[in-house]
Amino acid sequence: MMYGRLTVNPIHAAWNTVARFDDYGSAQRAVDRLSDDGFPVEHLDIVGSDLQLVERVTGRLTKWRAAAAGALSGMWAGLLIGILFGLFTTGHAWLAIVAAGIGLGVLWGAIFGFVAHLATRGERDFSSLRGLSAAHYDLIAREGGAERARAALEQAGLLPAETAGAPLT
Repeated sequence: MMYGRLTVNPIHAAWNTVARFDDYGSAQRAVDRLSDDGFPVEHLDIVGSDLQLVERVTGRLTKWRAAAAGALSGMWAGLLIGILFGLFTTGHAWLAIVAAGIGLGVLWGAIFGFVAHLATRGERDFSSLRGLSAAHYDLIAREGGAERARAALEQAGLLPAETAGAPLT
């Protein structure tokens, strides 16, 4: 099943853990290498553990910055709508319709951004970016194959030192 529910049985995963990596990039490189070596990567999972939500505050959010962000979003929406309507015209009218779409998108986006920020009543006066971060990433082989994958990664020099030569528990 390609898009089934993603669940991991911790006991089963411990017996089939190929390696534990400190960062996602290393786990991704290991899977890529296994793929290059012909390993059936569709039987592998990268499981991040000890997740943390990290929110990086990027600045103060004023009404005018909210309006500017809304205007920028509105510009892209207006461009799309302008191009779609412009498909049904010819000549210089096409450019005028696209420009009108962008102008209306900027206007309405700015209005909605401004009003949306006002509606929060100062409850969230900052902008930020959110992301999940894991303490470590386990490469797990489903349906067997953990030993074969571990041997291939050890041969390629991609197996972390604490994993080399010993199965993980």
